[in-house]
Amino acid sequence: MSQKIIPFLWFEDAAEDALTLYTSIFPDARITDLTRYGAGGPFPDGTLQSATFELAGQRFMAINGGPHDRFNDAVSLFVACESQEEIDRYWDALLAGGGTPTQCGWLKDRFGVSWQVTPVQLLRYLADPDPEKAGRTAAAMFQMVKLDLPALTAAYEGTA
Repeated sequence: MSQKIIPFLWFEDAAEDALTLYTSIFPDARITDLTRYGAGGPFPDGTLQSATFELAGQRFMAINGGPHDRFNDAVSLFVACESQEEIDRYWDALLAGGGTPTQCGWLKDRFGVSWQVTPVQLLRYLADPDPEKAGRTAAAMFQMVKLDLPALTAAYEGTA
């Protein structure tokens, strides 16, 4: 079965660089289709026009469409991490070359795409029916830029 809904990313002119970065970071990543602008197009002949690519089994599309639309935090890509090592690896790789960390595990990569690099355990901690556990976890999270899984776990368990 094919994926019915595919996120589509509009880049000003750096789609090919973004795909190169993303496919170097995520497992099972590959570019599956490329279309290039021809002579007389809005970009130099041979510039990537659009592409289809996969990251960790999720299909995406991208376009070099010019400066008409910009990425913002209203849409982000959520990276579910199993360990602090995984958080650190994705965090560092997505910030490489000029990304900007923000708060609570969010960052913008150098292309302006927003990402949430988040431990899967955090979702369980925040959804705990015990308001004290969930509250301690949320309070700890709000103090963080990159999420620190051991510190979040300690807050959740009340041992911080």
